[in-house]
Amino acid sequence: MDGSDRGTLFVISAQSGTGKSTLARRLLESVPGLVFSVSHTTRPRRAGEQSGREYHFVDDAVFDAMVAEGGFLEWARVFDHKYGTGLAATESVLAKGADMLLDIDVSGAGQVRAKGLDAVSIFILPPDYASLTERLTRRGSEDPSALALRLREARREALEYDRFDYVVVNAELKEAVSELSAIVRAESARTARRRNRVTQILSTFPAPGTGA
Repeated sequence: MDGSDRGTLFVISAQSGTGKSTLARRLLESVPGLVFSVSHTTRPRRAGEQSGREYHFVDDAVFDAMVAEGGFLEWARVFDHKYGTGLAATESVLAKGADMLLDIDVSGAGQVRAKGLDAVSIFILPPDYASLTERLTRRGSEDPSALALRLREARREALEYDRFDYVVVNAELKEAVSELSAIVRAESARTARRRNRVTQILSTFPAPGTGA
C-alpha cells in the first residue's frame, strides 16, 4: 500500500489439486497488507472450511441474483458448482490502495483479463501429472467420476499457461511461496504503480533555484 496509489490486483490460477489454495494462504502470511478476496460459491463446504474465510457459501438463488445484478467481477460454473468474485468488495479494497489476491480458476482469470483491468496474473503448475493425480486422490473430497472429470480437464487448463504473466511450479511448497512473494513485491514496486507516492516524495524537495 503506497499513499493514495491504487492497489494492485494479483490473480493466481491453476488446475484443481495443484496446491493453489495452500500457496495463497502462505503468500498472505508472507506479504503484509495483501488482502485476500473471499469468493462466493455454491459448492458444499468441505471439512474445516468456514463461510467468509475460504468462501462465502451461498445457494443457487442468491448466486444467480448477484449475476443478474452485475455483482461479480468474474464468475464461472466449475464441475456443477458456481464461483464468483464480488465486484464491489474488490473495487473497495483496491481504491483504498491495498493490494488484493484473487484465488480463482482459469476461466475466471480469463474474464478478469478480458475486462482490461490492471492485474498481475500467475499460473500455478504441478511438477508433473503423476503428482497432480496423487494430490487429487489423496484429498478424497470427490467421488471417482468427479475425480476423473477433473483429471481430464487438467491438460486443457495447463495449456492456458501462456496467457498469464508468470508461471510458478509448485514442486516444493517453501520455494513456490518464495517465488510468489518475490513476484508480488516486485510488481508492487513498479514505477507506474508508485507514481503517486513518488510525487508526494518529490513535493518535499526544495524547488529549483531555492537551495537545499
